[in-house]
Amino acid sequence: MVTIKAMVMVIALTICLTANSSDAYRHCCRRYMIGRLQDSIIKGYSVQTDTEMCPINAIIFHTKKGKACANPALKWVIDAVDHIRKKAQKIHQHSSQGREKKTI
Repeated sequence: MVTIKAMVMVIALTICLTANSSDAYRHCCRRYMIGRLQDSIIKGYSVQTDTEMCPINAIIFHTKKGKACANPALKWVIDAVDHIRKKAQKIHQHSSQGREKKTI
């Protein structure tokens, strides 16, 4: 016979696993946006790879108004990601040079 403790542990584990997986799925891109975002509204991005929970590869652009899921194979998406990376590199180089000058 199953003890009450064992049953409670199984129920608790099931609830935790269900909550975590449904939460992850809710944040997945399931389809791509139609149209194009202006570079000026994009604040950053993240990369989604297709998994059991997330059915497509996507670039998730972060804007002040929320998120937009884009097809990573499109030229405008590649260009936007490159633009963000170059901007981040400039900021990183600028801050590194400032630290080097102070230490000399």
